[in-house]
Amino acid sequence: MSDPAREVNFDGLIGPTHNYAGLAIGNVASADNAGEVSNPRDAALQGLSKMRAVLDLGVLQGFIPPPRRPDLRFLRAVGFTGDDAGVLGAAARADPGLLANAYSASAMWTANAATIAPSRDTADGRVHITPANLAAHLHRALEACETAATLDMIFPDKDRFARHDPLPAGVHFGDEGAANHGRLAERHAGPGVHLFVYGEDGARFPARQRRAASEAVARLHGVAPERRLLLKQSRAALDAGAFHNDVVCVANENVLFLHEQTFEDRDGALGAVRAAAPFVTIVEAGADAVSLQDAVGAYLFNSQLLTLPDGSMALLLPREAEENAASRAFLQRTLDDDNPIDRLIFKDVRESMRNGGGPACLRLRVVLNDAERAATDQRFFLTPDRIAKLETWVRAHYRDRLAPADLADPALMRESFAARDALDALLNEDF
Repeated sequence: MSDPAREVNFDGLIGPTHNYAGLAIGNVASADNAGEVSNPRDAALQGLSKMRAVLDLGVLQGFIPPPRRPDLRFLRAVGFTGDDAGVLGAAARADPGLLANAYSASAMWTANAATIAPSRDTADGRVHITPANLAAHLHRALEACETAATLDMIFPDKDRFARHDPLPAGVHFGDEGAANHGRLAERHAGPGVHLFVYGEDGARFPARQRRAASEAVARLHGVAPERRLLLKQSRAALDAGAFHNDVVCVANENVLFLHEQTFEDRDGALGAVRAAAPFVTIVEAGADAVSLQDAVGAYLFNSQLLTLPDGSMALLLPREAEENAASRAFLQRTLDDDNPIDRLIFKDVRESMRNGGGPACLRLRVVLNDAERAATDQRFFLTPDRIAKLETWVRAHYRDRLAPADLADPALMRESFAARDALDALLNEDF
């Protein structure tokens, strides 16, 4: 009997240059921690521990390797010359901000890597993949081409996977990937309704996901008009620090878990969702119970809502969601109420959280059937043994502290390149 479509979470493996440069406008945690000392080793091990927890739940887990950093091609393209160390030194002296962009480890947040449409929902019956152009920020825009190449490596079979180019650069088509996209279905294997959430600039912060980008991705993926909704992000949420929709909303199968102030027109948006997906169960936190400030501070909704093998659902949340009183009380009510969510799992991802990324930011959700999973490069699916090998690799190559001033040190560059070389060697051994 054929194995039905199942969810695979492809997490970003956090890179050795994880640091707090505060590059992201609108990301409150990133701004608050700018200039602080980070711990790349802990960051990567926390990410791997979360991957292990998902795998232990019986949910398929994969990973996406970090890009090579610093991005010397970028630094050379903007006029810095010499050998590698010379380019690094020249950038550090002339413009430390450009150097910080070149060193960014932000590709760890693979919810921004791409938008995915399962083959069940597309006109040609292939899985469609559009890497995000991440046009709103320089450090993120540098990732687009590398991400496209990595996704080609993971999903090489063009008969089963259609990989589109990132949308044309520029804020008009600003696209931030799956962090602004959700899919509702009675089951992963069934037909889905796609929620494309876009924004307009708030009073405090600019929007990152543009309507034109969401419309373009929907067209590229061949999702039927009756199976897609374009929903406008709440400006209040944007200005509170919900720079991506997944900070205040997550969808999984027949459940939509969200804050009351997720959408600009709440009643209209939820009415449209119910009309397109009459099977949906909406689990909503009212603003009187959980303020936007509490929701963003605890990343309550930036959780992974997972369907377990027995059909029940679990929420994998950051530890901060347990420590926040309003969040904790709402979660208890959610467990007590009649809905599919019946388990909470709290994980420590504090190094990522301090840069503004919770559990959902760290993963790209991909729904694959058995043939598609077989056509995926198997090296990128995780097992307990592979996670252990990656943990050993992290301990061998990552620093336990990294200050902004360290970015000018050629030794960090050499260590980072050596770490990536060692990871490539591990992959080539089919570990």
